[in-house]
Amino acid sequence: MANFKGWVLAAGATVALVSCGPNGQLDLSNLDPDLRGFGRSGLDTAGAAAAAAPRPAPDQRGVISYPGYQVAIARQGDTISTVAARLGLNAAELAQYNAIDAGSPLNAGSVVALPRRIAAGAPTAAPVTGTGQVTDPFAGQGVRQPNAEAAVTSKTIPPVGATQPAASQPRQHVVASGETAWSVARKYNVSISDLAQWNGLPSDMSLRVGQRLLIPVAGAARPQTATTATTTPGAGSPTPLPPSATGPLPNEKTAPTSTPVATPASPDLGKTRTAASGNGRFRMPANGSIVRTYEKGKNEGIDISAAPGSTVSAAGSGTVAAITRDVDGVPIIVVRHDGNLMTVYAGLDDVTVSKGQQVSAGAALGKARNQGVVHFEVRNGFESTDPEKYLN
Repeated sequence: MANFKGWVLAAGATVALVSCGPNGQLDLSNLDPDLRGFGRSGLDTAGAAAAAAPRPAPDQRGVISYPGYQVAIARQGDTISTVAARLGLNAAELAQYNAIDAGSPLNAGSVVALPRRIAAGAPTAAPVTGTGQVTDPFAGQGVRQPNAEAAVTSKTIPPVGATQPAASQPRQHVVASGETAWSVARKYNVSISDLAQWNGLPSDMSLRVGQRLLIPVAGAARPQTATTATTTPGAGSPTPLPPSATGPLPNEKTAPTSTPVATPASPDLGKTRTAASGNGRFRMPANGSIVRTYEKGKNEGIDISAAPGSTVSAAGSGTVAAITRDVDGVPIIVVRHDGNLMTVYAGLDDVTVSKGQQVSAGAALGKARNQGVVHFEVRNGFESTDPEKYLN
């Protein structure tokens, strides 16, 4: 089976990059979920960074010059040694400055920070572009996006071969132990896609300790929120016109408070499954009704009402592939099953299993939280699917 990569979304807002190796087993070592807003308002992208300007094109040697420093952009087949030879620098010094071996292959389009300035080169007609095209995990709920490189061509690219304006000089970030591309993007409030494109990150978004990253410079301005008009100090605020001044009040007939209120019958969403939809592969992980059904791109699983403190169990036998936590510290459990299937559980506490543990169907994973809702997903590879089709 060919290698492939994709997004895992849990609770409608979990995002992680996973991969499947040649043996068909999903690799969750880079699982990086972000359940911001889970249990409150769902995925919230209002705080996402403004679209970044395109990275300036380098000169004919692949160098971008800023007032405070210079960087080189790697070409296909480059190593630190070949970059150093092209620029007349010491390969060992350049490798140490970028925390990488001199002979290690570089991703085409990746950034190599220069320890000292070199003379500027001539412009080039065809700028070197990065290969760090990714799907922004905070936009579109993991839906594949159009080619980001094509979008860059429509933006104005600064001239090459000269020092860039001081205002366009990006900040540099030195990667520390434990940091990921997503955590760096969140730290500086930029999109993961812009961070990848500016730095030519590989498709698996891997970073190395000591790597120097360019933080994208904002391009398009953020939309401004409407503000209330102000008046001259001492003049007072204008008095709003009451509705009664423009027309008569409606002729309303108010019912007495003692009048019984007709309560409509509540639909039982737990009975939405039909006999043809279930094949008996998995069991319900919690005792309760389905209060929110699967909707591709909006809710990548189902939400089940569960009494606080009640047991959340494995939907089927398998191996605990990952146990992580969202930004609020709430556990997320991923169980790998046969047939390239995974189940994801969120909204629980008091986890009773550990990573790598074999579990049987019905084995306790933890307890339902006080919110009384358990989120459950079924993944076929990296694609979400309607869990109700697998429940008995």
